[in-house]
Formats: sequence, C-alpha cells, structure tokens
Amino acid sequence: MSVRTILQYPDKRLRRPGEAVETFDAALEALVDDMAETMYAAPGVGLAAPQIGVSQRIFIIDTASGEDEPSDLRVFINPEITRREGTTVFDEGCLSFPGAREEIERAERVTVRARDVHGHVFELDADGLLAIAIQHENDHLDGRLMIDHLSPLKRRVLHRAMMKRGGAEIAAAQ
Repeated sequence: MSVRTILQYPDKRLRRPGEAVETFDAALEALVDDMAETMYAAPGVGLAAPQIGVSQRIFIIDTASGEDEPSDLRVFINPEITRREGTTVFDEGCLSFPGAREEIERAERVTVRARDVHGHVFELDADGLLAIAIQHENDHLDGRLMIDHLSPLKRRVLHRAMMKRGGAEIAAAQ
C-alpha cells in the first residue's frame, strides 16, 4: 500500500470522467488499498479514483469520525445513484480543494447500486453524511466538482482562492 498524490483544482485530469471497471483482480484490490491509505493520510472521508489520476469509476468512503471508532470503509465500483429524495444543504470540503468549505445543496437520501472490490453487486440506501459523501464522490466520477455547484460569484471567489494557493505552493517549491 502506498499514499498517492491527490490532484488539486484546477488540474484538468479532475474533469476527465471515469471509465467503467471491467476487471476485478488483485490490481484493483491494490488500487483500492492505495486509495484508502491516501484518504486516511489526507485525512478525508471519501476519495474518488480520478482524484489520484486514475480515470476509473471507483470511490471509497469512511464516515467513521473518531480515532476510537472502527473503520467503516465502503468501496463503490461502477456506482449508479438510482434514487434521490429530499434536499439538504451541507458544508462540504474536498481533498482536491484544500482548505475550502462550501455549502452545497444535495439530495437528503439516496439509493446507490454498485459493485464491491470482488465484483459483487450491492444496493445501499443512505442518508446523512453517507448520502452527501456518495453524491460528492460520484460527481468526481463524472468530472463534476464541488465548484460546479456554486453560484457564479462563489465559483469565481473559490477559483481565485485555489489559483492563489497553487501559485503560493509553486513559489514555495522553487
């Protein structure tokens, strides 16, 4: 297992939709292990494969919030949200937008159908943080980002903040 580099906005690879996973093998298991290691090191509650430069339809989520809580790692491969119900607003962050938090409107409850790392199909009804995370990570698989849910003014402000942050990080690295 290894920690991978998380792509940061405005990296164009974040806009590339993920391709369906066709092969469920040891290489896929290793990728999921790397994704988990990367997500926990960040730290975050979710990570999509496109965020580490892998254009596949895979995301992982672990909404267990405390160090004393057991892991609740969930793997979603080739997910499809089949039902959305209600609306809620949630203060979201994203590992590809370091330091940014924005209020995003999402469905309050979702049903998702996906495959696990072994290729077995499952269906899950979710609400609360898990439903929010599923929608957020699923957006990454379609090349859609947190910034796309904002008003034009908030979008410009966040874009400028990320560009400024990126410029500062580049200057610091030189």
